[in-house]
Amino acid sequence: MQCVNCNHEDTKVIDSRPSPDGHSIRRRRKCEECGTRFTTYEKIFFNLPAVVKGDRRRETYSREKILKGLKKACEKRPVKTDQLDTLLSEIERELVLNHPKEISSKVIGEMVMSKLRALDPVSFVRFASFYWSFSDIDSFVTNLRKEEQIESFTH
Repeated sequence: MQCVNCNHEDTKVIDSRPSPDGHSIRRRRKCEECGTRFTTYEKIFFNLPAVVKGDRRRETYSREKILKGLKKACEKRPVKTDQLDTLLSEIERELVLNHPKEISSKVIGEMVMSKLRALDPVSFVRFASFYWSFSDIDSFVTNLRKEEQIESFTH
């Protein structure tokens, strides 16, 4: 690791610990040349599956795309950004373990809705309303009721 002060190549790790969320490692380093101390974070990057869209196109998985929808659904709700990051990390772990090559966007949407429902039911309804993209209120309510039946059956 290069020193942030003098660009010397030789730095020493003097402390290393996992971040509170467990998704990265914080390392405290010291430059052997100038003595400058600095912190780095190492994060694990997974090879996530390709996303198969409804029209059978394939896209690269995009955490930012899902996060954007989640933030919109959680606007003015008591949901913190770190909770959304945790929710997405759980989904990504599940994707890597259970769907190594590809997964349909529909399955990802259902995973997001399931976890969001547990986190904040109002945000779930908001997310579902633009995820399902209904033209009228009756079909939306019908789908919510189906979703409720599925949830009560699986728990």
